[in-house]
Amino acid sequence: MTTVENSRLFVPWQDPVSGVTSHLLRERVAPIQQSFYFTNRSFSLDGRYHWFYCAFPPGGDAYQGRSLGVTDFATQEVRWFPETQFADASPCVDERTGEAYWTTGLEVWSRGPGLNDTARRVGEFPAGLARGRRPLRLATHLGFTADRSSLIIDAQIGDEWFAGDLPLDGSGFRLWQRFDRCYNHAQFSPTDPGLMLIAQDTWTGASTGAPGGIDDRLWLLRRGEIARPVYPDDPSPLRGHEWWDPDGEHIWYVRYHEGTERVNIRTGQRTLFPGDCIHSHADRTGQYIASDMALSPEEWTVTFTNTATRRTVAIASHLPAPALPRRRYHVHPHPQFCLEDRYICYTTNVLGAVDVAFASVAELIERTS
Repeated sequence: MTTVENSRLFVPWQDPVSGVTSHLLRERVAPIQQSFYFTNRSFSLDGRYHWFYCAFPPGGDAYQGRSLGVTDFATQEVRWFPETQFADASPCVDERTGEAYWTTGLEVWSRGPGLNDTARRVGEFPAGLARGRRPLRLATHLGFTADRSSLIIDAQIGDEWFAGDLPLDGSGFRLWQRFDRCYNHAQFSPTDPGLMLIAQDTWTGASTGAPGGIDDRLWLLRRGEIARPVYPDDPSPLRGHEWWDPDGEHIWYVRYHEGTERVNIRTGQRTLFPGDCIHSHADRTGQYIASDMALSPEEWTVTFTNTATRRTVAIASHLPAPALPRRRYHVHPHPQFCLEDRYICYTTNVLGAVDVAFASVAELIERTS
């Protein structure tokens, strides 16, 4: 398979401060081409297919109207599929097949990465729970249970929130818990099919426009039980942008203004890796962390930290303000380790357009050793 570094679809760019090289997808099928939200993998396991978000300003926004493109590293082609218009940051990829899943309205759909593949409906949210209302979201980020039998749902419809799962066998949505305030960013445990991590988040009343806040960010929800806080004795809204460790025993999150923290969900033992950031992501060993940070509301930076040596290097020292406000299409870098930790994928705009970018983890380790 052609690598990112050797693909004619990508152009190398070297950060003028650190000298780190990134490779940017310059074969365009849309004016805006973004990497996935950092919790969702976007590569097939064999490295052939990489999916990304597409947007066509002024159409759509971060909640509705973006669609999907895919890079095929075998044929050296980039394809755009207009039928994949999705809500929120819902798309996920079946890493084994390369098939993408997304939400539209009350339904979940999927399609393969091939030019001649067609879309198929996977399932839908119950009309009886929706009661004629359209959802703001059906899933913040779709994802599979550890046994790959079901997809996660964290729907917001009016001023109600529904957490549950949608079995892939067609048996219908299963409600785990209904909330009267915002819980979203749900993610299944990578090892336990009956457990999800879910986040209390800010929200706006559907009819009044009144803002709703956060009392405590991090919660665990087991099927058949009610949600319980990760920190029952230490509630805080100053944690966020959370994700599961692959071992299923730990979760990671940003402790704002302090660093990235990992906690054991059974013992409560915490480890803090200092470094102010907005989003972060760790490799499978937990030794390396990729982060982004706002230098100003519109200007960002992306960094890599080797926690063993405590050395940090800039992947992109300065991402300038894009032509449109970042908030409109959620154009944050969102760095994530991908393809068995070979690369860090992120969104950049250093060449004047919003592009998907990859940085080699091997180079970053060498520079921080």
